[in-house]
Amino acid sequence: MKWLEVKLSDIAVINMGQSPPGNSYNEDGKGIPLFQGKAEFGDMHPTPVKWCSEPTRIAESGDILMSVRAPVGPTNMADQLCCIGRGLCAIRANKKLAVQKYLYFLFKYIEPSISRQGQGSTFQSINRSTLESINIPLPPVSEQSRIVKILDQADALRRMRAEADAKGDRILPALFIKMFGDPATNPMGWDVVRMDCLYAISPNYGSMIPPNSTQGNWLDLRVTNIQNGQLNLEDRKYVDLPPEAVNRHEVRDGDLLLARAIGSAHLLGKCIVAYPGKEKWAFDSHLMRVRFNRELVYPEFIQSFLTVPSGRQEFLRLTRQSAIQFNINTKEFGSILLPLPPLKLQQEFIDKLSNINTLKSKQTNSGNLVNSLFEILLQRAFSGELTAKWREAHMKELLTEMEEQAKALNLTDNKDSQQLSLL
Repeated sequence: MKWLEVKLSDIAVINMGQSPPGNSYNEDGKGIPLFQGKAEFGDMHPTPVKWCSEPTRIAESGDILMSVRAPVGPTNMADQLCCIGRGLCAIRANKKLAVQKYLYFLFKYIEPSISRQGQGSTFQSINRSTLESINIPLPPVSEQSRIVKILDQADALRRMRAEADAKGDRILPALFIKMFGDPATNPMGWDVVRMDCLYAISPNYGSMIPPNSTQGNWLDLRVTNIQNGQLNLEDRKYVDLPPEAVNRHEVRDGDLLLARAIGSAHLLGKCIVAYPGKEKWAFDSHLMRVRFNRELVYPEFIQSFLTVPSGRQEFLRLTRQSAIQFNINTKEFGSILLPLPPLKLQQEFIDKLSNINTLKSKQTNSGNLVNSLFEILLQRAFSGELTAKWREAHMKELLTEMEEQAKALNLTDNKDSQQLSLL
């Protein structure tokens, strides 16, 4: 049995967002939540950071919220009445034809395709016409419900894994503050020093080196390789590094690599302590290499200091913003002030940190596996494989449903009705 294929506009209402008056914005909870784009998205539901007292475009609880301005395609579901700005649209299915959650999971599956349909050389966006023309595979409503039931169970496991990871991320700052106190108040009275008093050599920027994947034997580390405080080398690039450039670009065991120039304040300052061992590692121009005097401080302590809220606040205080990016230079980084506990206590912290990172690595691998399995389920769901046996067992009822769908869509008198035939 072949599913119907329709346009999104045939089965759903699309409500394009619009920015409300600027003087109606507030952070005091007056009015209804205002969502403007992907920045407020969570794993499934957005989190309010602003409210609006004069909403222009409203989405209802249960509506699918899609980002229509860079990035194009990501989705969430509204869990309350809300105002949507021009960076979002709200999609509401015709209940007689489509299950809302079915469309939500479908959009998750076809997000890369939707993103490719975004237009604009400087700022990608997608318009109503393009959204309305998205092709939607439309099984009978009862089969849609069956698909949603299976995917809901798998998605719940995926979200539980993500929540566990989020809790794990909060362990490190809590441990740091328990052992050393909050850097903002320094309750244990440690000596406060400038960052540049702790260097073994002065910090250095990388520079652009043309990648050479066939001949280069230096792994070129980039900002994208630093993820969640750990090094991710799934995306590797190699470079040729001439002898005269080695001192400037080489990464040695214990070097701190920090994102020092990037388009997002959220990503600025993310860092890792690198341990290349016998491998040859270099670093690119958006990173800063900081080599510390290990008789004074361990680099893992500095990395953790830059992660806790008050340490990050001290870091961000010294950063600058240009028209295209956020950045910090070596002079500004060197002027950061921090309490310095004794090496012995730092070492105790690092030993505990090592155990945490081992568990974190296992969690990451587990999360990647769960996400991969969920992607496979999505593919099977929308190719028809996931419910194939169930469909065979309910063929008669499904054919009746499909006939009713076709009537509602005015397909019974045209060639599209041929989709109701058995394969």
